Amino acid sequence: MKGLILSGGAGKRLRPITHTSAKQLVPVANKPILFYGIEEMASAGITDIGIVIAPTTGSEIKQAVGDGSKFGVRITWISQQEPLGLAHCVLVARDFLGDDEFVMYLGDNMLESGLSAFVERFVSERAAAEGSKPPAAQILLAHVSDPSSFGVAEIGADGQVIQLVEKPEHPPSDLALVGVYLFDQTIHEAVTKIEPSARGELEITDAIDWIISQGYRVDHEVLTGWWIDTGKKDPLLECNRLVLDTFTRSIDGDVDEVSTIEGEIVVEAGAKVINSTVRGPAIIGSGTTVENSEIGPYVSIAVDCRISGSEIDNSVVLRRSTVTDIARLTDSLVGRDTVLSRSIRSNETDATERFGRDDAGPTAVRVMVGDHCRVEIE
Repeated sequence: MKGLILSGGAGKRLRPITHTSAKQLVPVANKPILFYGIEEMASAGITDIGIVIAPTTGSEIKQAVGDGSKFGVRITWISQQEPLGLAHCVLVARDFLGDDEFVMYLGDNMLESGLSAFVERFVSERAAAEGSKPPAAQILLAHVSDPSSFGVAEIGADGQVIQLVEKPEHPPSDLALVGVYLFDQTIHEAVTKIEPSARGELEITDAIDWIISQGYRVDHEVLTGWWIDTGKKDPLLECNRLVLDTFTRSIDGDVDEVSTIEGEIVVEAGAKVINSTVRGPAIIGSGTTVENSEIGPYVSIAVDCRISGSEIDNSVVLRRSTVTDIARLTDSLVGRDTVLSRSIRSNETDATERFGRDDAGPTAVRVMVGDHCRVEIE
């Protein structure tokens, strides 16, 4: 079985971060989102993986992933010149996929349950068919509160999928497509038979509907555990919290004797914590210095950052960024190589004395700041 990871999206909902970087490389708990999907495929025994990339962000993703050897897989790069839909990704990946069964995975999705059990069921169901109708596809679904915002499945009394509807006005169920699919070679004919939708894309829902209309069997599985589309700031921060909750304490960096470390904290080798309090779960990246600050809970600070005189919770700070004299930074995403600081008035004392005073600025600061920015907060 092969794997196909779709990483060609523009990431418009994560701008301004994605003006200068691929959305699939935005980190959750200091690891790019895309890496989690590659690792899940490797854990499921899938080591031959194609990654669909766009011309605008492809080189950056290639550089980050490499040839796949660090994940124990082999990567084939597949270019999609225009974002023409998920089914179009199958079309452009035809030479790589051949007639092999494959799992298709959206590169900005995060799943608690992983892929292994989902893949094993598809393989076993096809093996058990023994001449009867094996499943040509298997889709992963999840109960959602707003099915009109998703592709939605209607399930028959026999448990098989009857139809899929993309963002229906009157949903036939609350079971939404999660963005993980398993296919045999039937899908290749399906994607050539469908027409572009009203938004000009070849929809994977239409391709699966074609498979059903031809009398093929489409199975489904309902997700257990959480599932998050990390394409917006708040879901990404939620995902960061969920992943940090799985961490165990590991202090490999330098923590001075006056600092306090509480709970499940990762301080990577080369990081420094000076006269500060860090409350878990949280991760402090290599080369980062935290000084005269309060960090956590639910904070990921990437490598080579500088945090001083500040309080941060429920936030992600990307690499080589600086946060200085911010009384409280919360629910925030700070881009790479960015400086976030408090404006200094002529009658103010130094940063250490100002920190924590009643006039230290707003009660809380919430920001989403892109790469290479300088922001001063009154």
